[in-house]
Amino acid sequence: MLSWQKLRRLDSLEFEFGKIRGHIGHVIVDMEDLRAQIGEEKMNGLENVVVAKMGDLDSLCNAFRGCHAVFHTSSFIDPRGASGYTERMAFIETEGARNVIEACGRAGYVKRCIFTSSLLASIWQGHDDGVIDETCWSDEDFCRDNRLWFALGKTTAEKVAWTKSKEMKVKLVTVCPGLLMTPSFPNAHSETSLPYLKGGRVMLRRGVLATTAVNKVAEAHIHVYEAMDYGACGRYLCFERVVRRLDEAIELENGLKMQGLLSGGRNGISQEETAEEIFSSISNSRLSKLVSQASQRLSCRQ
Repeated sequence: MLSWQKLRRLDSLEFEFGKIRGHIGHVIVDMEDLRAQIGEEKMNGLENVVVAKMGDLDSLCNAFRGCHAVFHTSSFIDPRGASGYTERMAFIETEGARNVIEACGRAGYVKRCIFTSSLLASIWQGHDDGVIDETCWSDEDFCRDNRLWFALGKTTAEKVAWTKSKEMKVKLVTVCPGLLMTPSFPNAHSETSLPYLKGGRVMLRRGVLATTAVNKVAEAHIHVYEAMDYGACGRYLCFERVVRRLDEAIELENGLKMQGLLSGGRNGISQEETAEEIFSSISNSRLSKLVSQASQRLSCRQ
């Protein structure tokens, strides 16, 4: 998500987070990750970006100095991994989350942390009974047994963040988005789509394959941040659309240039098969209610 934000407005990153710029002084990114994604020349033009090393606690503490809140939107990708994300990356992401919350607790000014997790941290269980909402967690053993490393990394990182936030007395909320789509930059999400969609056919069959536009996820973060003044807490599942038909899955995989990943590449599928509805078993009602309340507060101010 942050990669899209970086590309969208390189000069000050104020297209969305500008709404809360009065509270947050810096956008903090990993130095090597930023350089690899946007290049040295553009990197030098980022006036409001502070670089830090995610594995260096002191570096993070220094970066957070003077910040009222921290948005942790990490997305670790290992280009050497078969799917772009390995078991090692799951460990690194978890340790990075631990360091971020630790640094938030040590920094005197940081009052809250808004943590980007993933819908994958909720949907992978050994059974498919009942509605999946913010109370559900993916089964770590199930993820390991099925080599769902991206889901494992998001699950363990978020759990560590919750444990550490209680220890450090950091006010934490987490946003758990579905598969991020970036219409303005069609190639920007290809690296994260493949690890997310590992097990995609099972997600489709269970009715838990959900997508959302990255700008909507950014807006959700802002709504959650502002709603913390009114008691917002806990987890929020974030998605716009659940893929419920085979023709929608084919459209998605074609758009990602990953033909056959979800549909299995079957030929001769009838129109009835492609249009058959899949029961959806996930709920984002908690976030929808929060956004609705935020809109009502905004209307009252105008």
